[in-house]
Amino acid sequence: MDEQTRSNWDLIRTPPGTPWSGRTRYAAATYFYHHGAMSAEVLEVYRICSRLDAEDPLDVLRLWQIGSEWLERMRAAE
Repeated sequence: MDEQTRSNWDLIRTPPGTPWSGRTRYAAATYFYHHGAMSAEVLEVYRICSRLDAEDPLDVLRLWQIGSEWLERMRAAE
């Protein structure tokens, strides 16, 4: 894994509730989307959550029952 990808993995796992965390996660999600690792549907959830620092996009994905591939990828990266 290259340094930029590793950095974006760290950013996308920024804990909810941290100031600016929603925007940080969305920026990283955009990176993964442009590299083919995330669907547009999942990216949209990160976009919606980008102004909601306390909202965990993974919880939203589970609630809406979308993004199972991304959720699995996040689980494997823990």
